[in-house]
Amino acid sequence: MLWPFILHSFKANVWRLEIDSLTDTIFIETRDPADKKVFFSSISLKTGKVNFKDIQTEERWLTGIECGYDGVLLLHNYQSESAPTHKGLIALDAFTGALLWQNFNLAFDHLSISGPVIYDTRLQPPKMMTGDIRSGNMLRKYEPLADLELANFFAFPSDAEPELIPSFHLPVHPLENTVHYLDHNNLRIVSLHAIAEGTLQQRLYIMKNSEMVYEDLLNDYIQKLQPESFLLHKSQLIYLKDRSQLKVLTL
Repeated sequence: MLWPFILHSFKANVWRLEIDSLTDTIFIETRDPADKKVFFSSISLKTGKVNFKDIQTEERWLTGIECGYDGVLLLHNYQSESAPTHKGLIALDAFTGALLWQNFNLAFDHLSISGPVIYDTRLQPPKMMTGDIRSGNMLRKYEPLADLELANFFAFPSDAEPELIPSFHLPVHPLENTVHYLDHNNLRIVSLHAIAEGTLQQRLYIMKNSEMVYEDLLNDYIQKLQPESFLLHKSQLIYLKDRSQLKVLTL
């Protein structure tokens, strides 16, 4: 049987997960809409150690995770509460949560193998530059042919064709078009929605051949179908339970 390598609960619902594949660190953004507070946490996917938990920035609500890269968590601010436009960057040390730098005129475009591609929002049209994520300094003009997009190590589930589902040996009858699966290391990971005990549930199963080696109830008493429930990163299965509990299994 499989058991979680990481099992960690948060006091607010998880809004976003981001992984720094260079240091195998997962960052968690949790939000409390009632109090309009956002929190950030960091956990090592190598050791399971909590680097920091539920830290806040000076801006308590209009900020969120942009990316994680080479031991740095990069956050963004929002231009306003009513607009989704990102403006301003804040860099935190991935292991201590210490503030490295902040610049309220910069914005993030994407990650490259050379680092983050950023631009000054005061300049139009935007001039893309590669930046030093630890200092916030712009290094040089962004060169698409040299600064290729950074590769990731993610694998996501696929929709299961109806004719495949009987071969999965599922213990429940899934709702139509709600089964997603991924095969890895002779294991089949399946998530689905089903009606059980009169309620709509989302469940996760891991099978080796026809043997069930792990199962979990992800959401219960839900009112609508939930999105895909898991991802795989370097042979680690990562998913949320009840929207506030992070679980990681090594497969």
